Amino acid sequence: RYVSLRDMPAEARRRTVDGLDRLRAALREQVPPKTLDRTLLLATWNIRELDSNKYGRRGDEAYLYLAEVISHFDLVAVQEVKEDLEGLSRLRQVLGPQWSSIVTDVTEGRAGNGERMAFLYDTRTVTFGGLAGELVLPPLADGTSPVQVARTPFVAGFEAGWARFQLATVHVIYGSDRAEDERRVAEIAEIAGFLKRRTRDRHAWSQDLVLLGDFNIYAPDDATMRALTDEGWVVPEELQSIPGSNVPKNKAYDQIALRAENERTRRFETTGRAGVFDAFESVYQLDQEDVYVPEMGDGYTVSRAGKKRTEAQRHRYYRDWRTHQLSDHLPMWLEIRTDYTDEYLAARRRRG
Repeated sequence: RYVSLRDMPAEARRRTVDGLDRLRAALREQVPPKTLDRTLLLATWNIRELDSNKYGRRGDEAYLYLAEVISHFDLVAVQEVKEDLEGLSRLRQVLGPQWSSIVTDVTEGRAGNGERMAFLYDTRTVTFGGLAGELVLPPLADGTSPVQVARTPFVAGFEAGWARFQLATVHVIYGSDRAEDERRVAEIAEIAGFLKRRTRDRHAWSQDLVLLGDFNIYAPDDATMRALTDEGWVVPEELQSIPGSNVPKNKAYDQIALRAENERTRRFETTGRAGVFDAFESVYQLDQEDVYVPEMGDGYTVSRAGKKRTEAQRHRYYRDWRTHQLSDHLPMWLEIRTDYTDEYLAARRRRG
């Protein structure tokens, strides 16, 4: 994973090693250890424009940090993978051969923003079950076609231990800059309702379904959240009291919600441990701005219009630049129990 450190200039290598040390320490403190066969660490992360050229391509340092965070989980849904798959390929390469991925085609159109959805998973813990599909809404009751969602949601089936579940990832349209944009509310309601019906299908690949991703929800009491919960989706209690998943931690953009149609036979329970992880507390810190001036190039000092940036404008540039190295979202995670051996053996013992 760390082979690219060898090719870095000495100063950048020392900085990156120090950053990795801080990042690893924070992850060990805040995220439970991976067990491989007893629990599943599930995460969702909108990795900002992976990988566009808006602020220049991400460097080796950024990919090492991204991979370090992802490697502490077992299965990660990634939003904002761009049409050019170089970014995802570089991330896979740094993660190593035990990691695999599934990725969608590009969602066309202006609203689609040239984006893909992806799942990254540690093959030591997670097995791809063979189910994969992009969600296309069926005709309405009167035979007319519904308005399709802006970015096509992605559904795939996975197995981990005793758990067999469908995972659906979304990147809901943002629309206007207000909490309860009508199109955003409608899109969440359409997706939540459609997938709820899927869990009730007796031919469903699994009736345990997780809906997660970037919903662009402002606050837990917004109409956008109610559009999700009114369809019976449950955000685990341990996720309801955590900070927001944007960098300022004041918006509930990202969510993980569960549905299980058959509670009696389900083998997919949360452990009570969840959170968001803020990598900026360890790397690309605000007081490191001077360190990254050479990395940011001329754009740090001169605007696109050719005007010299003020000190305040340079600070804003750095804050934005660093989110194009990591992201403007924080990864949200949830631990799920996947080992039900004791219960199974006890049941068999009772039956004689």
